[in-house]
Amino acid sequence: MTWLRAPGPDDDKRSMGVLGVVTGSVRYPGAAVLGVEAAWRTGVGTVRLWAPRRVQDLVLARRPETVCHALDEPPEGVDAWVLGSGQDARERDEALRALLRACLGGGRPAVVDAGALDLVPGHEGPAVVTPHEGELARILGRERDALGDRDAAAGEAARALDAIVVAKGVPTFVATPAGALTTVHPPTHRLATAGTGDVLAGVLGAVVAGSAREAADPGALASMAALAVRLHGAAAALAAQGGRSVTALDVAERLPEAVAAARAD
Repeated sequence: MTWLRAPGPDDDKRSMGVLGVVTGSVRYPGAAVLGVEAAWRTGVGTVRLWAPRRVQDLVLARRPETVCHALDEPPEGVDAWVLGSGQDARERDEALRALLRACLGGGRPAVVDAGALDLVPGHEGPAVVTPHEGELARILGRERDALGDRDAAAGEAARALDAIVVAKGVPTFVATPAGALTTVHPPTHRLATAGTGDVLAGVLGAVVAGSAREAADPGALASMAALAVRLHGAAAALAAQGGRSVTALDVAERLPEAVAAARAD
């Protein structure tokens, strides 16, 4: 199964998946812009954002179809979550911590990045975590230079967190708690630029929201994660054609072509 749904005559914005997003911060508002942009361009039906007003304003300037909520509004009415991109756990206040905890405790599938990774232990629903090498080392309580083989570390983290681990890098490893491992080699190295991880989180959130029931199966969730990594790389390769330099927003803008090509395969 490709996990890339095309709408049919009986579909609407709700049936195509509702993605809840708690990303961005006053310091890093662009992460929310990038993740929301990527989710919309991957094909989700609705995106709902919980964020500070400054973050909301920037997202709405780029994607006015996004539904925005204050951080103190109840986290409900979504099929899946993207949490933590553009946030720093060291700067997190109690209101944001409570919101992230509620999202992770509500039983919905969650894609967890950056500033929410420390809250994953004890999550109630299916979870995918997306650490880079330094974050992966912190999850395992090690120094980065003592991490060892990233594939083995990804599997260890998946077992420790009872979650799918997407260990970002070259290559990217997708590990399950049961020990399955998928290796995804990027078609370009132009993803080595700021913000592309936020784009990946949005792609993965959209894919999961569109098939949220199936995400309860770890094997299916790992398959969705690997698909998102491949779409991310394909979009970057399209943006980099002709040797062009690439920004994260360039990657997000080429996602519709990457999705269409994946559906056609």
